[in-house]
Amino acid sequence: MNSENVIYSAKKIHKQYRMNRVTISVLKGLDLDIRRGEILSIVGHSGVGKSTLLNILGLLDAPTTGTLHYSSQDDSIREADLTGLDMVTRARIRNRDFGFVFQFYHLLPDLSVMENVLLPAMILHSRTQYKAGEREFRRRAEELLERVGIPARRDFPPTQLSGGERQRAAIARALMNSPQVVFCDEPTGNLDTVTGEKIHELILDLNRTLGVTFVMVTHDEGLASLAHRKLTMRDGIFVSDGN
Repeated sequence: MNSENVIYSAKKIHKQYRMNRVTISVLKGLDLDIRRGEILSIVGHSGVGKSTLLNILGLLDAPTTGTLHYSSQDDSIREADLTGLDMVTRARIRNRDFGFVFQFYHLLPDLSVMENVLLPAMILHSRTQYKAGEREFRRRAEELLERVGIPARRDFPPTQLSGGERQRAAIARALMNSPQVVFCDEPTGNLDTVTGEKIHELILDLNRTLGVTFVMVTHDEGLASLAHRKLTMRDGIFVSDGN
């Protein structure tokens, strides 16, 4: 990467699907630099490829062609093209360095809120490592629940939470392993206006106080307008870049 301020760089990203012997191009050679500590919003009509791009950036999907470079603290992958890494290494990066917030929360209903927040730490560490550090992991989870405003809900199942509370729990879970980048796919899309605005405020506060980089796909113009930078997608490409 040329700039010290760029934490993640995607170059010439294409994504194609085959359907009934027809090739459908969803992403058409996108370039994107994500800056450390920014809130970046990606907007556009349904079907233009926003979520596809987010899934590729988050290593949940792979591009047909193109490269991904991430300014990791791990020297072994700092100069590597993430698309060429093996599945286990990509999964480790996804769990350790990235966080995810989805429109429909994806909290596990059979776990308590606290257990859902702890889940990324359970996945990252071996059973022995997790047991040895469990007290510290629980302390961090409690701090995150306090920070997102739902400490009293720690022992509740997600089914007993409101939509806004579930999204706060999902944000706490996304932050559990101290990620460098949090990817948000329509984080307020399932919430009413007032609750959505509270999530706006929470994301702004977490970005300001923790320095976490947020990349958000959203139809919410209010949320998009709060970002440091807004990119507009149309037909698989970016058509504008606004501050």
